[in-house]
Amino acid sequence: MFASLFRPQRHAAAGFAAMLALAAGSAQAASVATANGEIEVPDAPERVVTLYEGALDAALAAGVTPRGAVSTRGGDGVARYIETHLDGERPAIVGVVREINLEAVLAERPDLILAAPRLADEQYVLLSRIAPTVVPESREVAPDNWKAEARLYGAALGREAELEAAIGEVEARAAELAEALSDAEVGGTANLVRWMPQGPLVMSDSLFSTGLLAEVGLDVDDAGLLNGRGVHSDPLSLENLSQLEGDWLFLATLNEEGDEALAAAEESPAFARLPVVKNGQVVPVDGQLWTSANGPLAAQAILDDIEAALLP
Repeated sequence: MFASLFRPQRHAAAGFAAMLALAAGSAQAASVATANGEIEVPDAPERVVTLYEGALDAALAAGVTPRGAVSTRGGDGVARYIETHLDGERPAIVGVVREINLEAVLAERPDLILAAPRLADEQYVLLSRIAPTVVPESREVAPDNWKAEARLYGAALGREAELEAAIGEVEARAAELAEALSDAEVGGTANLVRWMPQGPLVMSDSLFSTGLLAEVGLDVDDAGLLNGRGVHSDPLSLENLSQLEGDWLFLATLNEEGDEALAAAEESPAFARLPVVKNGQVVPVDGQLWTSANGPLAAQAILDDIEAALLP
């Protein structure tokens, strides 16, 4: 685990302060509106650290490879779909979204930090002493939140045009795929389920990936099973899973433990009785991509999966 995340040890305080002084020197040239108000950012940041998967995706889509990034959910490195966009350059892992290694961030000497919505105030105070820290406004869960976040990160990077083009490419591709599916008379309803060792979770129809399913013409349904947080259900039994009546089941696992739990479930009669299983319309997908990531690159990868499954 990462040590002393936002509480530097007393014996390291002098070195920590010195590193902060070194990190504080880049020229400021522009301002962006963030959850913490207007902040000044470098005109052309060269040493970017991302503390959120959506920020890493947006930076890469804009042509910037961050010096540091957080690991993906269920893994100890960046998401698998990101690997193809790194071109041999690898960001240092500086923690996970909710557990940042402050000293690892400092070691990268960033001139810009791109963080997640809802970053805790005490974390923001410390991070903003290292470098300008961009935090998007927190929003109610919605499928298109990623666009506003990507545009903010693009503005902070001085690459608004690149991010706008990447968003436009996703929108155009989704529209083309929707037309192709309609022409092929392929569609119907869909469910997205993340399979965890403790049981399957039905994902909301308001998420990034389920929003893309809707954009291509599928009617996404959560069967009224969501918990109060509105992101996914509590873990379900296989019997409760039978409440899902979608024509397509997109089935996501995050890691080997999830794969093993799913393999065990597939041996059960309750799973085999699901109509979508009988009809052969279960689509295995990468949970790191489908239930954790967001951004233009993630959107294109999800559209690849949809096209491969529904228009083979």
